[in-house]
Amino acid sequence: MKRLSIVVAIALLLIPSAVFAGGAQETGVTTLTIAGRDGAYGDAMELAIASYQEANPNVEFELLKLSGSELKEQSVIELRGGTGAFDVILIDDPFLTQLQEAGWLADLDALYQEKGLSIDEDLVENMVNIGRYPYPNGKLLALPHVGNVALFAYRQDISKKYGVDKFATWTEVLEVAKKIKANEGGMTPVLFRGVQGNPIVTGFLPIYWAFGADILVDGKPAFNTPEALNALEYFLELAKYAPEGVTAYQSAQVSDALLAGTAAMAIEVWPGWIGNLENPELSNVVGKVKIAAHPGQVNQSSSMIGAWMVGIPKDSKNIDAAFDFLLHLTSAETQEAIARETGVPPTRHSVHQIADLVASYPWYPAQLDGQKTGSVRPRTNYWSEIESVFGDYLQRALVGNLTAKQALNEIQTRVAEIVE
Repeated sequence: MKRLSIVVAIALLLIPSAVFAGGAQETGVTTLTIAGRDGAYGDAMELAIASYQEANPNVEFELLKLSGSELKEQSVIELRGGTGAFDVILIDDPFLTQLQEAGWLADLDALYQEKGLSIDEDLVENMVNIGRYPYPNGKLLALPHVGNVALFAYRQDISKKYGVDKFATWTEVLEVAKKIKANEGGMTPVLFRGVQGNPIVTGFLPIYWAFGADILVDGKPAFNTPEALNALEYFLELAKYAPEGVTAYQSAQVSDALLAGTAAMAIEVWPGWIGNLENPELSNVVGKVKIAAHPGQVNQSSSMIGAWMVGIPKDSKNIDAAFDFLLHLTSAETQEAIARETGVPPTRHSVHQIADLVASYPWYPAQLDGQKTGSVRPRTNYWSEIESVFGDYLQRALVGNLTAKQALNEIQTRVAEIVE
């Protein structure tokens, strides 16, 4: 097997872009440069590279394992400059629109057609469509690599005591939370991340969408609606059954409480948080916590999708080789290997249905359900600014500094200024 070169982030900042131009070398070897992530996502990419090189020894790789902020920054620098420095790029879902709108990504529909191929129907269609611009029916510019989706967690042994095996609505969640507080001494009825900004927004959005509320309608903010008010008033009522210090809760506090068995429900968990739920050495709740897609309300379940996509910069010198690698990376065989070795969630129907994987990750059916029916954040270049404002005023309402209506009016005003 060829040696895999791992280039750390600092190297990318110091070495001129021309060094990474890639292309077929005089030796007949093609070098593909991948702008990727660190952590588990980097491990997943290494696995895909290793298996690809077994069948393609004439292809070498430079894998840049960057933090999220570094990846975003370097992607903009290189793609805007048209340097051809990157051949494959890992893209966080909310950031994808900026690259699509700028015209920096290669047309994958055209590459499929050129190769006489079609998109594998085993890939979850809702996840594939995230890569289309305009969303969801436009040109395909990226494929789904990591199938992250927010999920709902609850102690099924506790909820059954109060007549609920599966939560159909958020109203049921509140009713059970009240009963737990009255009857289950020492148990926290409900948990969520209450930290200002992205954490509180991410936890709230499945409720917001389920109540029929929107963030943007025709590019304009839609926070001052009856649906939005109903959603936020519900959230503030539900928060009465959360811990007193929930405004400081992050993922660690939510995960730790679930594993310890001191929390009955969590309105937001991600696959990376719950890997030890069925590990008897680390969990007090083996076989007790049910992971499900979120309840509905006015609308059906609206779990939030947080996919990582892969695309090819249109200025890559190795588009054909890069496309071939994308097909390998998103194949069923590679996704299965990645799921087994790293726990990174797949984006294919078939991998979610492999019996021993489901035994290891019993939330796979719910994860697949969330991928098929979940919602994406607005397709706008302004999402980071909108999310910041949204999260600021959500927390102000949570701590009681503003009423739900006052908070939404402020969000409406500030977001209007952003998008206009």
